[in-house]
Amino acid sequence: MSADRFNRETLGILLLSVITFSGCDLVIRDAPSLLAPRFQRSEIVGLLAGFGTTFAAVPDLVAMLKRRSSVGMNPRMAGIMGIFQIAWVYYGLLIVSRPVIIWNMIGVVINFLNVGAYLYFVRRERQQALK
Repeated sequence: MSADRFNRETLGILLLSVITFSGCDLVIRDAPSLLAPRFQRSEIVGLLAGFGTTFAAVPDLVAMLKRRSSVGMNPRMAGIMGIFQIAWVYYGLLIVSRPVIIWNMIGVVINFLNVGAYLYFVRRERQQALK
């Protein structure tokens, strides 16, 4: 895929996202209730469900760290997931949902660790190839 095509696709996705969000009420209304100590049943189910989807990227990260190589890895998916999980965190704040906020904050960290590890190993592999 050429860089020009990739940039056009990225711009198109961003434009559609802006159009989608423009019709939303993006004001956080009940932030103090996020600190309430009681959990509802739906939040417990959300915490359990979020566990699986949040840690789905961990096997790729562990495999890359064990191999100490970026071979077979593509950082785009992790980067895209991390960016959209930031939107999920904001959505969780809007709807005052602790499970959505918690799991997506952890997911952002995991996905950006994937991207960071990939970039580290790629740079190291290029340096070794030049020697």
